[in-house]
Formats: sequence, C-alpha cells, structure tokens
Amino acid sequence: MLNTSVVKPTARQLAFQDWEFGLFVHFGLRTFYEGYADFDERPMSPEAFRPDGLDCEQWIRTAKEAGMQYAVLTAKHHDGFSNWPTAYSSFSVTASPWKEGKGDVVGEFVAACRQHGVKPGLYYSPFDGSADFYAADAKAYDDYFVNQITELLTGYGDIDILWFDGCGSEGHQYDWPRIIREIRRMQPNILIFNMGDPDFRWVGNEDGIAPVPCWNVVDSTDFSILTDEKEKLEGPLWLPAECDVQMRSNWFYSDSDEHTLKSKDELVGLYYQSVGRGCNLLLNIGPDREGLLPAPDVERLKELGEEIKQRFGHPLATLEQCERSGNQWIYRTDTAHLLDHIVVQEDLTEGECIRSFKITIITSKSHRAETVYEGRNIGHKSIIRLPTVKVRGVILEVTEADREPTISSLSFHYAGK
Repeated sequence: MLNTSVVKPTARQLAFQDWEFGLFVHFGLRTFYEGYADFDERPMSPEAFRPDGLDCEQWIRTAKEAGMQYAVLTAKHHDGFSNWPTAYSSFSVTASPWKEGKGDVVGEFVAACRQHGVKPGLYYSPFDGSADFYAADAKAYDDYFVNQITELLTGYGDIDILWFDGCGSEGHQYDWPRIIREIRRMQPNILIFNMGDPDFRWVGNEDGIAPVPCWNVVDSTDFSILTDEKEKLEGPLWLPAECDVQMRSNWFYSDSDEHTLKSKDELVGLYYQSVGRGCNLLLNIGPDREGLLPAPDVERLKELGEEIKQRFGHPLATLEQCERSGNQWIYRTDTAHLLDHIVVQEDLTEGECIRSFKITIITSKSHRAETVYEGRNIGHKSIIRLPTVKVRGVILEVTEADREPTISSLSFHYAGK
C-alpha cells in the first residue's frame, strides 16, 4: 500500500463512491450489425440505424428499479458513429433514416436520467475509426476531439461522468492538457474515467471482480484491455476503482448470445466482489434493435436488485447500537440471533487509513469471544459474508491503521443465503 496519509478524496469522488451501482449501455450503429466486433473492418452505413421503438425511459426506469444510481451511454464507440447530431462528422444519427435524421439518442438518454433521478454519464472513445486523419494529423484530431466533447458538454446540461475508453489509443498522443482544460472549464463538477485527468479508474479487467485488497490511492492506472502496460501518474492520487462487466458475452446486442445471460447467482457474486470490496459496479446491457433493453435482461436485472434489497435492506442492528472502546466497535444483544453478513464502511473524508481489521463474535451458548474473520482494507464498503452463526454480540476491531480510524457505517444482517 502506498503512503496515503496526505491523499484525500474530493467531495465529488466521495459522492461517486456512494452511487455504487450503475448501468452501462452499449448502443449505436453496431447494434444493427450482427457479430460486429471492436475494430472490425466491415463497413457500416448509417442507413442501418433504425431504432424505431427507442425508449430510453425504459432503460433508466429499469435501472432505477434495480437500485442503480447512475448510467453511462456510449455516445461514441470506437467505430466513430455519433449517437447525437454532431456538426463535425457525417457518420452520425443525422445521416440515418431514424426520425428522418432528426433523432438524438444522447438527448433522450439524458432526459430519461433526469426524469428518474439517475446520474447521466457519457462514454466517448478517444479513438475514432471513422476519422481518416486520426493517425495522420494529431492537431486536427485534437480539434475534432475538443469540438465533439464541447457539443456533449454544452448541449445537454450537467453531465456527471465522462467515460474515456483507452482501447485503440495505445501509443497515440493526445493534447490532454488542452482537452482536460476545456472539459473542466465547461463542466467543473464532471467526473472523468481513467484517462487524461481521471477522477476514478478502471479496475483492470472486464470480469467485474476487484482484487483483494483494492486501495483507493494508486500511482498508476491500467490503460486498456489490449495491453498490460500501466499509465504512470505524477504521484499518488485518490482514484476509486470501477468494475465494468457485461450482462451477456457481448457489450452490444446480439441475436445469438441470450444463452450467455448471467444467472442471478453469478450477478450477486459479482456484487460481492465489486461493491463488497469497496468499488463501484457498472453492469452493461445492450439495447436491442428496437431500442429496448431485452426482456430477459430486464427481468434478470430486477431479480438482482430485489436480491440485494432482501439481503441488505433490513439490518438487525447498525452502528447506532454499537459502543466504541478504543479501536473496537462492540455490538451486544440480549437475545441471541443468527448472523451471516456484516457490512462496514470507513469514513474516507480524510483519506483511507485502515490497513487491517478483524471480526470477533460472542458465541450464543458459552458467551466466548471467537475471531471469525480477518480482513485488510475496509475502504468505501466491505461486505463480510460469514457461515451462519448464532451470536450474542459482535466486535469489529481495527488492528492496524495509519491514524485514529473512523467507521461511518456498520450493520449486521441475516440473509439466510
């Protein structure tokens, strides 16, 4: 672990970590080309873009019902097709027959997010396969980059996240000081993902699994799925990790992958291995060619949301029922009860300081103290899953910390699962 004693999060970073669970939406011209892969050389025509039943409100309503607090739409993926009426490329919704060239997926997406109180984010691929000057004229491409980002950040009100995907940009030099200066000027509160001047980082895989431990302070970031090389930072920075993962085997919709739809059990497992390890979980669903989230995916997402509520929505006791003694938080109960989950959160306002902790239970019959779990960082959230045990008390003890630790939340649960 790096020396993190002076590295603190911003208020916006702390807010992002509280969002925890979001919807990733891969949708665009590729949706209409079955089997199209990243950097596919097959030509695509905007003529094929016909999402006649597009309903972004259905996307976001579903996300909200599942407990998601933010959503990120592919405004432009690696192929370069713009999901908004950009003035800087003919490869966009304007050139499609959808709504007679007057449609705007980004606009409808942002409006739906606002309607349901979900934070809107936009994915923008710095690499653009439709721009023939991408490699030939770096200055012209930077102009294009800034012009398109300006449209996105001045045309739709406040945007909470700008999600930069590094795929395709390996080895390319962007004028990041200029690009970031313009972004921060237009939207000072925006959160940038992983590139340029990041506020949060990629966890380093597309499996939805965070490592143990997963610290909030790092001195480098993983660049893309296409390389193991890391981007060195100027020094240690507070960059919480986000785990992105697909509901199916493809990011974009496919007619042939419904059999790969993740089970509820697998999704719950991913929740434990992301949110339960202090990271955010960004779960992807690709809308179909009508412009709707597929019914099986909707049902599965709702099942996941309901399962999370059932497991963690009704704690048996919370921090308010605990006493503090030094670096111990002690919960006692007169009536022994079953326990299988403990959820603990560190107060990260002044940075992350807890390096290790342990959980001790007071046994039901003998009233003996028995250690049942030892962990490393707590961070934003640690979900501790125990074999079911009957307890008369629980002790959370911080066993190593850089300074006096503070716990912001502690809860005890019996999910029976």
